[in-house]
Amino acid sequence: MSVNLIPPKPEELLPVRGVELGITEAGIRKTNRKDLLVMRLAANSKVAGVFTQNRFCAAPVILCREHLAKGDGIRALVVNTGCANAGTGAEGLERAQETCVEAARILADQTITSAQVLPFSTGVILEPLPIDRVKAGLPGAVADLKTDNWFAAAHAIMTTDTVAKAASTQINLQGKTITITGIAKGAGMIRPNMATMLGYVACDAAISQSLLQSLTKYAADRSFNRITVDGDTSTNDSYIVIATGAAGNSEISDASSAGYIALRDAITAVSMQLAQAIVRDGEGATKFITIKVEQGGSEDECAKVGYAIGHSPLVKTAFFASDPNLGRILAAIGYAGIDDLNVDKINVYLDEVLVAENGGRAQSYTEADGQRVMKQSEITVRVALDRGAAAITVWTCDFSYDYVKINADYRS
Repeated sequence: MSVNLIPPKPEELLPVRGVELGITEAGIRKTNRKDLLVMRLAANSKVAGVFTQNRFCAAPVILCREHLAKGDGIRALVVNTGCANAGTGAEGLERAQETCVEAARILADQTITSAQVLPFSTGVILEPLPIDRVKAGLPGAVADLKTDNWFAAAHAIMTTDTVAKAASTQINLQGKTITITGIAKGAGMIRPNMATMLGYVACDAAISQSLLQSLTKYAADRSFNRITVDGDTSTNDSYIVIATGAAGNSEISDASSAGYIALRDAITAVSMQLAQAIVRDGEGATKFITIKVEQGGSEDECAKVGYAIGHSPLVKTAFFASDPNLGRILAAIGYAGIDDLNVDKINVYLDEVLVAENGGRAQSYTEADGQRVMKQSEITVRVALDRGAAAITVWTCDFSYDYVKINADYRS
């Protein structure tokens, strides 16, 4: 089940020069499903990432951070589904490292070292990674490497997703055509702070390492860090941006340049599309909800309000039932953590319908107006705080009976 989410088409996903992708069936958790992805990057590619803030982060997250910090130049990524390799202690780290060593060995014709491989895992937490199956599957994934494999790759990283998530675009920089393509997975255990979610966006632009890292954080903060399905921050969340430099533009090194801003905005737009697709495919979701908080004193306090609404089970179940029990939204705003909030100045809207003003129900509001909006599959909640000029947008979904069913049966 997904909310107005159209599956990607293979022909819409553009190859990115300098990136090859290969998939295989390794039988990591279930048979007869693609569950192992290898991405090989051209020499001199730049790679940046942001990761989960969960202190119980998974072994591959720890290793990814270490390998990126070494600055040796990342040449390959390995992604497995079916097992998160989280909560697995020292043995989990050893198995993540074995994955990198084996991938580097198989790709040895390009003299790739294990420190130039980034491992990623998603699936069940607290179970050991079946490393023998991963290692046995790697040759098949490497043999499948090709530039036009994005569609298959998007499917290979799915777990409880019902629809693959992928997007492409192109821009012109310095007379060169820059291609940007990304894939993501996620449907549950999704909360900002790197909201289990994996996202990979690649481009063939040339950009400095420091600017790529800044761009990655900028894009994450406006996309994957602005979504919530259930308020649970995963142990494995990772968002990676790759720039191969194969398009032939002069390296972007100035954050104020038009080229940087164009690339930043294009990558952010693709990331936003992928992030919204995760919410639209939220486990059991029937409604896609945009929460706009504006006129805040800071983005931080706007975020507190947005997430309080987006995380509230009472708000989310009311949306599922199409029940305009909108006092639940006011309650969430009130406990969001803004101590000096003056509720008499707040306006709350459901789409264009003014729901609350002057500390209470708007005089113009009718139950029929609320009911009409609540029945829609896409709804916008807008909160005007009357405290300043800051604003943010958060995307979320409702809670349905199916969310409980999916998560109750997750390991079976």
